[in-house]
Amino acid sequence: MSENEQLSFEFEERPTIKGFPELRWTGKRPYRSTQYYPAQLRESYGEARDGWMNKIFWGDNLQVMSHLLKEYRGKVDLIYIDPPFDSKADYKKKIDLKGIGKAESDSTSFEEKQYGDIWTNDEYLQFMYERLTIMHELLSESGSLFLHVDYRKSAHLKCILDEVFGFDNFRNEIIWTFVKGASSKTAFGRKHQNILYYAKDNNHTYFDLDSVRTAYSEETIARAQRGEARYQNADPETMKEKGKNPGDVWKDLEDQESDVWEKVFPVQGNSIQNTMYPTQKPELLLERIIKSSTKPGDIVFDCFMGSGTTQAVAMKLGRRFIGADINLGAIQTTTKRLLSVASELESTLQEETKYTGFEVYNVNNYDFFRNPVEARDLLIQALEIQPYPQSNVWDGELDGRMVKIMPVNRIATKADLKELLSNLPYTTYEKRKEENPNQPVEYMTIVCMGHEPDLKGSLEQELADYKVDVEILDILRDKADLQLKRESEAEVVREGDKLVVRAFYPMNLMQKLSLQKEYVEEWRQLVDSIMIDWNYDGAVMQPTVIDIPDKNGMVSGVYTIPENVGTIKVKITDLLSEFLELEVR
Repeated sequence: MSENEQLSFEFEERPTIKGFPELRWTGKRPYRSTQYYPAQLRESYGEARDGWMNKIFWGDNLQVMSHLLKEYRGKVDLIYIDPPFDSKADYKKKIDLKGIGKAESDSTSFEEKQYGDIWTNDEYLQFMYERLTIMHELLSESGSLFLHVDYRKSAHLKCILDEVFGFDNFRNEIIWTFVKGASSKTAFGRKHQNILYYAKDNNHTYFDLDSVRTAYSEETIARAQRGEARYQNADPETMKEKGKNPGDVWKDLEDQESDVWEKVFPVQGNSIQNTMYPTQKPELLLERIIKSSTKPGDIVFDCFMGSGTTQAVAMKLGRRFIGADINLGAIQTTTKRLLSVASELESTLQEETKYTGFEVYNVNNYDFFRNPVEARDLLIQALEIQPYPQSNVWDGELDGRMVKIMPVNRIATKADLKELLSNLPYTTYEKRKEENPNQPVEYMTIVCMGHEPDLKGSLEQELADYKVDVEILDILRDKADLQLKRESEAEVVREGDKLVVRAFYPMNLMQKLSLQKEYVEEWRQLVDSIMIDWNYDGAVMQPTVIDIPDKNGMVSGVYTIPENVGTIKVKITDLLSEFLELEVR
């Protein structure tokens, strides 16, 4: 099948069963089918192992999973997700210029919004319902799902999971408790989150944790021998007996086969695991889940990838993995993290098979927006829409047509039309219909990033009492050449046997720092990484130079050119995770 062919997938309808209630919400509709979305391979790191390359996807995870159905339907062994909690918060990451230590002024530091977690209840529930339905299709018959959530939506998602997976396939509600809970003057302090554990079927894979436990590290045993407070109840001799080859990850000191996990500590600010990505989860949490529900070589999937903890742990444990996220910052953070893990694994003697090679894909050409939070304003500017900031119906007007911008972090669905339909000026439409019965009462343009095939027909059917002129503007299909952000600039030259980056100007980052080109004294302070492919094939970048400095370090900017080079492809990524790619001949 070519990338342009339309392929659809049907899902089995689950009948309502007497005695098993279902959660209802305004706009709920069955999710019974999806269409195939193409993916573009952009980068490749390392080598395949046993014919397998791990995969990272940048895009709307509903489109990613629709893409995966073609090859992986019924083949995924474990899905772990840490989705939005509807926390009513925007999550930010602090951006500091490189090489200056702790930032002391606004000109060298700012907070960049990574993603928003603000929803209407109905919108959130439909969003999760559709994604959980397609996850069920991806899981193998022996597969399991672990859904990480907190008090805000735990009850709602439990009801949806009962509907999608079946109540009989519920296994545990795991309670992950923290060392400290937030104090409150109106309620008991909250110090736990929930992990809902469901199996695809009765023959799901499960290993008790004691049977797969790795030995305690020598450092952990030493701390117990010193009698430190956290280890006072531990017996060092018993700890040693748990394995002859101590691992390099700290383990909890008590067997915990219960559904209350107390010895898994959140990622602290000074932890070597800390990527500075919001809501990052600790590796030990994912290690427990992966070890208990998969065996080496199984496929692990996380489509709310974030900082890439699931993928990093899967790589360390010899599992194959697939990851996805809509945020470009997550893709950059995960890529750097996996390269570090792969380097560490390949530098040590490993008896077990480790799958360290991975590829990075775009799905449905999802590279228009670096940050979905800013997408609406970017679209208004790029399409030259006259904005209507005070309207609760329309986002603006374009060429005499009223414009509605659908959510751009996913494809537009019929459910997304509910808000528009509920706010249309029907009194005005009745008057227009009476005055000009043969003319449309409204000319409207729906702007979206992909959509269900019958979106236009559904809107026209809902407005069957009126004549309307509906146009669907699909940015991915109709405006593929649209420039939505200021492109970065760079000067990269060959000087003898050296490739030299003389200058780099990331325009969006500089705008946030109020920097002009003439005042950039050290361009390397603005750079997160540089990667170079000495023999670029014109399609997939395969870097052999990977210059990723530590938190306070800076890239080199000067690289020795090997013999027999071809087309040189350079990728420079700035502190916002935006990147510039250019070829040097």
